[in-house]
Amino acid sequence: MSEAAGPPIGNRQSATGNPSPPWRRPRSRIIVVLPAYNEEANLGPLLERIDQAMFENGDDYLVVVVDDGSSDGTSRVAEEHAAHMPIRLQRHATNEGLGATIRDGLLAAAAMAADEDIVVVMDADNSHTPGLIRSIVQRVQEGCDVVIASRYRPGSCVRGVPLHRRLLSFAASLLLRVLFPTHGVRDYTCGYRGYRGRALRDAVARLGAGLVSEDGFQCMVDILLRLRTMGVVFGEVPLILRYDLKAGASKLRIAPTIIRTLRLAVRRRLGR
Repeated sequence: MSEAAGPPIGNRQSATGNPSPPWRRPRSRIIVVLPAYNEEANLGPLLERIDQAMFENGDDYLVVVVDDGSSDGTSRVAEEHAAHMPIRLQRHATNEGLGATIRDGLLAAAAMAADEDIVVVMDADNSHTPGLIRSIVQRVQEGCDVVIASRYRPGSCVRGVPLHRRLLSFAASLLLRVLFPTHGVRDYTCGYRGYRGRALRDAVARLGAGLVSEDGFQCMVDILLRLRTMGVVFGEVPLILRYDLKAGASKLRIAPTIIRTLRLAVRRRLGR
């Protein structure tokens, strides 16, 4: 069943119909969601980078770590850092997959987010640069409901990603742009995104846990395709991806992810 298009979500304008001036905007809290599975080696350095970026910008923030049944010390690292920075830890008893982990993180963030708060989802493997959060926040404050850190915008920088993966990601995004043209979106698969609190809450109110129905890495495409039926305003900022900073092997399996993404695209194209 296809989702019916409803009225636009995430009203961003003043009573005059114009965006509120900066000095009239309520101060936003930034809620950072980190879906994590066996990221003991990466989570600590990432949390420290997030804390430093937030401190330098003077931002009020909270980190939500969702541990997807890790067999290493991922939860312990989060608990240790919670002694000096605001962290909320959620645990899955067993490994449920990336889709379920992002779903639970978004639901938790939506439940605590105020209208003008900004929910940022990042990979927990230390490859996403926390310094981009300020650019994402700025784009939301300029009027976007969803902001994607894009590999296909001028100024983007990708280091340490094998060429074949970069080519496959580009081909997938190109295909999705043809099948599902969405104003403001070039990168359909990147997981580094920011959501206006009101827009995310409205989406959760409409779809509940159905906001994320895919299990694997294709869940990011699934979320985007659902949100595009709801009148949200999309925007992008250039992505800085430091895969060279990541410790350990990638959990992404290229062939199965491509097949599942293609199946998802066909289903959505057929209105299912």
